[in-house]
Amino acid sequence: MSFVIRAAALKDLQPLYEMAKLTGGGFTNLQPDRKTLTSKLEQSAKAFSRDGEDLDLAEELFVLVLENTETGEVRGTSQLFTQVGQSWPFYSYRLTMLTQQSQELDRTVRAEMLTLTNDLGGCSEVGGLFLHPGERAGGLGLLLARSRYLFIASHRERFGDRILAELRGIIDDKGGSPFWDAIGGKFFGMSFQEADEFNAVHGTQFIADLMPKHPVYTALLSDEARKVIGLPHPNGRAAMRMLENEGFSYEGYVDIFDGGPTMLARTDNVTSIKKAAHLPIIETDLDKGEKALIATGRLADFRCCYGAHEVRGDGIAIDSRAADLLEVGHGDMVWSIAR
Repeated sequence: MSFVIRAAALKDLQPLYEMAKLTGGGFTNLQPDRKTLTSKLEQSAKAFSRDGEDLDLAEELFVLVLENTETGEVRGTSQLFTQVGQSWPFYSYRLTMLTQQSQELDRTVRAEMLTLTNDLGGCSEVGGLFLHPGERAGGLGLLLARSRYLFIASHRERFGDRILAELRGIIDDKGGSPFWDAIGGKFFGMSFQEADEFNAVHGTQFIADLMPKHPVYTALLSDEARKVIGLPHPNGRAAMRMLENEGFSYEGYVDIFDGGPTMLARTDNVTSIKKAAHLPIIETDLDKGEKALIATGRLADFRCCYGAHEVRGDGIAIDSRAADLLEVGHGDMVWSIAR
């Protein structure tokens, strides 16, 4: 495989648009809307161009793409948000319990509630991950997902102390959401798809304007809605397992549109960040070594691929194909983490 992760550019608009049309709905960060995607690429270009010492933590977006270097085709994408909830409030529902007791009835009742919250404002976020259906083999999804953590490791000052990942919730065959129909749909007068697209294009102010502010008792929801709270879409189960392997956990926060789970971790405790090695290359023709993700470069020069590595004291040996894909040589610094 000759695939490499690199910074997205405006030239990638068309392949991103084509992939967005394949998502099947519910991907807020990858909507099939050229204007929205262009805006994302422009924001990303601005973030990639902002460099220097002692930068203040700001709300930035980095878009990465997976490129087949043999064909030049873009076959996947992912996104990183340095700090959510600054320009627009970042809303979540959190599942809480209210316990009440009646002495006269000698009965204790525990009521589960959904409470609208901005608890996660200020967190960093990994999201917008999509792999073209024709490439869902060979570990490319894992490369897309974990390359983001090596990007964070190499730009740690740009990211917060906590990091989140929102997983798409349960969507039916018609693109609807039973969770949305039970709550949001009652107040907004629009379908799940319409609300999700509006949010992606216009932001969350309409949520602040119309979303019910009082806790919602889940016992009042339909059975269909209750059953999907905190569950990922079937296509997202593997992503949830990958997040759990990285140290993320579900802490009761769910998406306000589809009820999908929000996974959380301490940034410095994410496995691929905590265990990543940062060493100079001492050899570029390693014959055999441990399979790994290897990354190099800052900001727009960031590149990441699969390769073989072997840590030797204060240096690292990598295979020649990885060296070619990363455009690195003896003495260059790379980040690596075992696959």
